[in-house]
Amino acid sequence: MHNCQDLIRIFDQCFYQSYRTRLVGGAEEPLYTPATSKRCAYIYFTRDYFSSALHEIAHWCIAGEQRRQQEDYGYWYRPDGRTAEQQKEFERVEVEPQALEWVLSACCNLRFRVSADNLTGTAGTSEEFKNAVYHQACRFLAGNLLDRPNTFICRLTDFYRQGHLPEPSEFNPELI
Repeated sequence: MHNCQDLIRIFDQCFYQSYRTRLVGGAEEPLYTPATSKRCAYIYFTRDYFSSALHEIAHWCIAGEQRRQQEDYGYWYRPDGRTAEQQKEFERVEVEPQALEWVLSACCNLRFRVSADNLTGTAGTSEEFKNAVYHQACRFLAGNLLDRPNTFICRLTDFYRQGHLPEPSEFNPELI
Protein backbone atom coordinates (compact mmCIF):
# COMPACT_ATOMS: atom_id res chain seq x y z
CA MET A 1 0.00 0.00 0.00
CA HIS A 2 1.33 3.41 -0.93
CA ASN A 3 0.31 5.93 1.69
CA CYS A 4 1.21 9.57 1.09
CA GLN A 5 1.59 10.10 4.83
CA ASP A 6 4.51 7.67 4.80
CA LEU A 7 6.10 9.62 1.97
CA ILE A 8 5.55 12.93 3.79
CA ARG A 9 7.10 11.53 6.97
CA ILE A 10 10.14 10.14 5.11
CA PHE A 11 10.63 13.43 3.26
CA ASP A 12 10.41 15.43 6.51
CA GLN A 13 12.92 13.13 8.19
CA CYS A 14 15.33 13.59 5.31
CA PHE A 15 14.98 17.29 4.56
CA TYR A 16 12.98 19.39 6.99
CA GLN A 17 15.87 20.20 9.32
CA SER A 18 18.56 20.66 6.68
CA TYR A 19 16.53 22.35 3.92
CA ARG A 20 13.54 23.83 5.77
CA THR A 21 11.24 22.17 3.23
CA ARG A 22 7.94 20.39 3.77
CA LEU A 23 5.93 18.11 1.49
CA VAL A 24 2.16 18.77 1.53
CA GLY A 25 -0.68 16.92 -0.20
CA GLY A 26 -4.21 17.98 -0.98
CA ALA A 27 -3.46 20.69 -3.55
CA GLU A 28 -5.57 21.21 -6.63
CA GLU A 29 -2.39 21.81 -8.63
CA PRO A 30 1.24 21.09 -7.76
CA LEU A 31 3.28 24.08 -6.62
CA TYR A 32 6.62 24.82 -4.99
CA THR A 33 6.92 27.90 -2.79
CA PRO A 34 10.37 28.91 -1.57
CA ALA A 35 11.29 29.51 2.05
CA THR A 36 11.25 33.01 3.46
CA SER A 37 12.75 34.32 6.67
CA LYS A 38 9.45 33.52 8.42
CA ARG A 39 8.42 30.17 6.92
CA CYS A 40 9.82 27.04 5.37
CA ALA A 41 9.56 26.05 1.71
CA TYR A 42 6.60 23.93 0.63
CA ILE A 43 6.24 21.31 -2.08
CA TYR A 44 2.52 20.90 -2.77
CA PHE A 45 1.39 17.80 -4.64
CA THR A 46 -1.97 17.09 -6.23
CA ARG A 47 -4.63 15.74 -3.89
CA ASP A 48 -3.14 12.66 -2.28
CA TYR A 49 -1.70 11.12 -5.42
CA PHE A 50 1.45 9.23 -4.54
CA SER A 51 2.84 9.62 -8.07
CA SER A 52 2.26 13.37 -7.97
CA ALA A 53 4.25 13.57 -4.74
CA LEU A 54 7.14 11.60 -6.25
CA HIS A 55 7.11 13.81 -9.35
CA GLU A 56 7.23 17.01 -7.31
CA ILE A 57 9.97 15.60 -5.08
CA ALA A 58 11.96 14.76 -8.22
CA HIS A 59 11.70 18.40 -9.37
CA TRP A 60 12.87 19.58 -5.95
CA CYS A 61 15.78 17.13 -5.88
CA ILE A 62 17.01 18.33 -9.26
CA ALA A 63 16.54 22.05 -8.66
CA GLY A 64 19.70 23.83 -7.61
CA GLU A 65 19.92 26.38 -4.83
CA GLN A 66 19.00 29.36 -7.04
CA ARG A 67 15.99 27.56 -8.53
CA ARG A 68 14.77 26.62 -5.03
CA GLN A 69 14.57 30.34 -4.24
CA GLN A 70 11.92 30.85 -6.97
CA GLU A 71 8.27 29.84 -7.06
CA ASP A 72 7.95 26.63 -9.06
CA TYR A 73 11.74 26.79 -9.46
CA GLY A 74 11.32 29.54 -12.08
CA TYR A 75 10.15 27.04 -14.72
CA TRP A 76 7.69 28.03 -17.40
CA TYR A 77 4.56 25.99 -17.65
CA ARG A 78 2.01 25.92 -20.40
CA PRO A 79 -1.24 24.17 -19.49
CA ASP A 80 -2.77 21.18 -21.22
CA GLY A 81 -3.37 21.85 -24.92
CA ARG A 82 0.21 22.67 -25.92
CA THR A 83 1.23 22.84 -29.55
CA ALA A 84 3.79 20.37 -30.93
CA GLU A 85 6.54 22.99 -30.48
CA GLN A 86 5.50 23.76 -26.90
CA GLN A 87 5.30 20.03 -26.19
CA LYS A 88 8.87 19.55 -27.41
CA GLU A 89 10.04 22.24 -24.96
CA PHE A 90 8.02 20.59 -22.16
CA GLU A 91 9.68 17.26 -22.90
CA ARG A 92 13.13 18.85 -22.94
CA VAL A 93 12.75 20.16 -19.37
CA GLU A 94 10.91 17.08 -18.09
CA VAL A 95 13.45 14.38 -18.98
CA GLU A 96 15.43 14.58 -15.73
CA PRO A 97 12.46 15.00 -13.36
CA GLN A 98 10.55 12.14 -14.96
CA ALA A 99 13.64 9.91 -15.01
CA LEU A 100 14.21 10.59 -11.31
CA GLU A 101 10.50 10.03 -10.63
CA TRP A 102 10.88 6.63 -12.30
CA VAL A 103 13.82 5.76 -10.05
CA LEU A 104 11.90 6.96 -6.97
CA SER A 105 8.86 4.94 -8.08
CA ALA A 106 11.01 1.83 -8.41
CA CYS A 107 12.34 2.45 -4.89
CA CYS A 108 8.72 2.30 -3.71
CA ASN A 109 7.77 -0.72 -5.85
CA LEU A 110 5.34 1.52 -7.74
CA ARG A 111 4.75 1.35 -11.47
CA PHE A 112 5.87 4.46 -13.32
CA ARG A 113 4.19 5.94 -16.37
CA VAL A 114 5.84 8.67 -18.35
CA SER A 115 3.60 11.73 -18.73
CA ALA A 116 3.23 14.05 -21.68
CA ASP A 117 0.86 16.12 -19.52
CA ASN A 118 -0.93 17.20 -22.68
CA LEU A 119 -4.21 15.33 -22.92
CA THR A 120 -6.01 17.79 -25.18
CA GLY A 121 -3.00 19.01 -27.15
CA THR A 122 -1.90 17.96 -30.58
CA ALA A 123 1.15 16.01 -29.34
CA GLY A 124 1.20 12.99 -27.09
CA THR A 125 4.18 11.27 -25.49
CA SER A 126 6.84 10.78 -28.13
CA GLU A 127 9.07 7.71 -28.38
CA GLU A 128 12.01 10.11 -28.35
CA PHE A 129 10.87 11.44 -24.95
CA LYS A 130 10.33 7.94 -23.54
CA ASN A 131 13.81 6.91 -24.68
CA ALA A 132 15.38 10.05 -23.23
CA VAL A 133 13.67 9.39 -19.87
CA TYR A 134 14.86 5.77 -19.95
CA HIS A 135 18.48 6.69 -20.73
CA GLN A 136 18.51 9.38 -18.03
CA ALA A 137 17.09 6.91 -15.49
CA CYS A 138 19.93 4.53 -16.40
CA ARG A 139 22.47 7.33 -15.80
CA PHE A 140 20.88 8.01 -12.41
CA LEU A 141 21.01 4.29 -11.55
CA ALA A 142 24.71 4.27 -12.48
CA GLY A 143 25.31 6.73 -9.64
CA ASN A 144 25.00 10.09 -11.38
CA LEU A 145 22.96 11.68 -8.59
CA LEU A 146 23.51 14.44 -6.10
CA ASP A 147 23.20 14.16 -2.30
CA ARG A 148 19.49 15.01 -1.97
CA PRO A 149 18.18 12.38 -4.38
CA ASN A 150 20.67 9.81 -3.02
CA THR A 151 19.50 10.48 0.53
CA PHE A 152 15.85 10.09 -0.43
CA ILE A 153 16.49 6.96 -2.52
CA CYS A 154 18.24 5.31 0.42
CA ARG A 155 15.37 6.10 2.79
CA LEU A 156 12.73 4.93 0.31
CA THR A 157 14.53 1.66 -0.35
CA ASP A 158 14.92 1.08 3.38
CA PHE A 159 11.18 1.61 3.86
CA TYR A 160 9.77 -0.16 0.78
CA ARG A 161 12.48 -2.62 -0.30
CA GLN A 162 14.38 -3.58 2.85
CA GLY A 163 17.36 -1.61 1.55
CA HIS A 164 17.59 -3.28 -1.87
CA LEU A 165 18.18 -0.64 -4.52
CA PRO A 166 16.43 -0.97 -7.87
CA GLU A 167 18.39 -2.86 -10.53
CA PRO A 168 18.74 -1.66 -14.13
CA SER A 169 16.89 -4.81 -15.23
CA GLU A 170 13.75 -3.41 -13.55
CA PHE A 171 13.62 -0.58 -16.09
CA ASN A 172 12.05 -1.19 -19.48
CA PRO A 173 11.28 1.74 -21.79
CA GLU A 174 8.51 -0.25 -23.52
CA LEU A 175 6.48 -0.31 -20.30
CA ILE A 176 6.36 3.41 -19.63
